Amino acid sequence: MQVIHPTILTRSTKAVALKLLIALLVPMIAISPASATDLMEVWRAAQLHDLDYNAAISEHKAGLSKQDQASSLWRPSVQLTGTAGKMTSNTETQGAQFSAPGLSSRTGVAFNTLVSNGNLERWAVSAKQPLINRDRLAQSRQLNLTAEASDLEWQVARQSLILRTAERYFDVVLAQESLQVLRCQADSIKQSLGEIKARFQLGDVPITDTHEAMARMATVEAELISAESELQLKLAALADATGIPPDKLIVMKPSRALPSAGKSLEEWLSEVSQNNPELRMSQTRVEIAREESMHYGALSSPTLDLVGEVSHDHLSGSGDFGAASNTGRNALLGVQLTIPLYTGGYRNARQNESAALADKSMNEYDRARQQVALKTRSVWLGLTSGSSRIIALAASLKSNEARLSATRLGNKVGDRTTLDVLNAENDAANARLSWMQARIAQAMDRLRLDALAGKLEEDQLHMINRILESDNSENGMDN
Repeated sequence: MQVIHPTILTRSTKAVALKLLIALLVPMIAISPASATDLMEVWRAAQLHDLDYNAAISEHKAGLSKQDQASSLWRPSVQLTGTAGKMTSNTETQGAQFSAPGLSSRTGVAFNTLVSNGNLERWAVSAKQPLINRDRLAQSRQLNLTAEASDLEWQVARQSLILRTAERYFDVVLAQESLQVLRCQADSIKQSLGEIKARFQLGDVPITDTHEAMARMATVEAELISAESELQLKLAALADATGIPPDKLIVMKPSRALPSAGKSLEEWLSEVSQNNPELRMSQTRVEIAREESMHYGALSSPTLDLVGEVSHDHLSGSGDFGAASNTGRNALLGVQLTIPLYTGGYRNARQNESAALADKSMNEYDRARQQVALKTRSVWLGLTSGSSRIIALAASLKSNEARLSATRLGNKVGDRTTLDVLNAENDAANARLSWMQARIAQAMDRLRLDALAGKLEEDQLHMINRILESDNSENGMDN
């Protein structure tokens, strides 16, 4: 009889156990579901890949430079000029008085200097500091206002990205839900069609039931093709905006209703009128247009500047009187007053134009204020009634599902026709889609209301993200 060493038995048992463990774990890993992609993950990816948002970042950086431009208008400007070339200079002086140490004074003296095609060297350093300049004041105010508008545009771009990301995300959710509902409906019709054919062979139902089921099946199959195409398009749009491959996008559904708006309509309207970024941008454009009209007013014409200059001229060569050299040095420090006397009517025409454009900007601001107020009312009403609507649609879904079960039972005992069953299935499918649409609409209305008030940030997106779930089962039917 052969004796097996205990160590060999232990090692062999361990190897077999390890192989069994791997064999059990590999299928579990292979079939484990991929992690769901929540709204925050999509938002973070969109900040890196959305082309409109990246363009807004560049535009915001450009807008911030307007403040530096405004400050530079009141700093001194310094210029250095240099000239080198050929120059001819002829100087004639008559009736001059001449005197020199050791010589008597003489009058009626003439001095003549001629340099033909001589060598010229010239340089000058000049500086200018604005003291009073209403034109520059208007320009600096315009530039500062433009920088403020750039900040507001950046806020709008960020809020727009949040809304755009949520809309694309929920578009995929709704497209997947529509496809899932249609597939369930198709499976149910197939099952019903098989039962109808079997009952027809037994003479229990007329041939019209078979035709009705087949017609409804063809309709659902056509809708399935359209729904699959729609889902692919929605996935592609979300993938383009986030850089996440479509096969990695596993979206989550809103599982329950959101809390109420928290404030009355009047409170929201007041907050929106003060903080809405688009309204503030429109008001900034009005102020910019008013400053533009100040460019060409009568008080903007005169300017007073502190000026200074140091220059040096040197010309050397020869002429009719022999070799000659002229050197000039100048230094200047003072104030310079400039008053335009006549511009051919240009300033008046530009002032009239800018005044008319300022009135246009004011009218556009009033119109924008009305539109934003109307949009706020619409979104607030949608959000306020959203919870009640979701509850009503959840009850409608339960009723339609109960009706469907009763209709199927009635069809089996002959109290209901096949058309009744098909209509009940269609109504139940529409009720499920409407319930999902209501939850998505309420979530989007909350984000839109915060955007109108100028406070849509990641915190609000987190609030929406907390009501999402990846479980396929529908929970919270009472919400």
